[in-house]
Amino acid sequence: MRFNPKADISGGRVTDVRGGGGARAGGMGNIPIGGITGGGIGTTIIVLIFFVIVQFGGGGASGGGGPVETTDRYEQCQTGADANESVDCARRAVAVSLENYWAQELPQQTGIQFRPTEIFTFSGATTTGCGAASADVGPFYCPTDERIYLDTTFFDDVLEGQLGGQGGDFVEPYVIGHEYGHHIQNLMGTMGKVRTQQGPTSDSVRLELQADCYAGMWTRGATGTTDSKGIKIFAAIDQGDIDEALDAAKTVGDDRIQQAGGGDVNKEQWTHGSSAERMRWFTTGYNATSIEDCDTFSASSL
Repeated sequence: MRFNPKADISGGRVTDVRGGGGARAGGMGNIPIGGITGGGIGTTIIVLIFFVIVQFGGGGASGGGGPVETTDRYEQCQTGADANESVDCARRAVAVSLENYWAQELPQQTGIQFRPTEIFTFSGATTTGCGAASADVGPFYCPTDERIYLDTTFFDDVLEGQLGGQGGDFVEPYVIGHEYGHHIQNLMGTMGKVRTQQGPTSDSVRLELQADCYAGMWTRGATGTTDSKGIKIFAAIDQGDIDEALDAAKTVGDDRIQQAGGGDVNKEQWTHGSSAERMRWFTTGYNATSIEDCDTFSASSL
């Protein structure tokens, strides 16, 4: 993955926040990741009330918290050259690309008006429209405030350290692309289709696999995205990047997480889909010719 050094990434909607402790969110801290709310990328935490939280990490956020303040973490991130040298700046470049891609594709393919989301990074704990969140939660999308929240230690500590993923510089773009996919689902009203929370063909699993599919769509289209001046953001995304995304998808399959936790594979507790399904739907999105190709809710087989 290489960014165009001349690209302007200063408009990337990424903010770093500090503070806002409060109630501890459950989930990732209860390794092995899993449990009845599932674990891994894009968990849908909607057991009794639907619009609570859609997340990568396993537990729900709850409770309140104190005020948050922003930091200057991303102020130096201005160009694609910066993105090639800094993970933080790469995150900002990815945000620009995702916004550019979906601002075109969503209204063009569905007639639905696009509005951007924003990525909030934090360490320790923060407050969200869905309640207080700690580092235990993992990356997630909150439909209440329409923001993506990301503790950046997740990739080294959990995805690689605890689940054994291979890592790589395209893993985080895949994760953010998945969470952005949840935002697109929110704009499309797809979240309102979710009624069943667990099981191999549950609505929760279909929602998560669709977000993987949307991440695949963006990955294929990312090299065509541009900044506000029409300069391409990415210089290249190669097969190695695709392989890293697929490995991450495999790593956070429900079956893989259950096995990593030392338990048996129990499909009735699935909320995300198997490793094979997550990889398959990312690939489906990557090869898609229409957003309709990602209609997991109509698919007879996942």
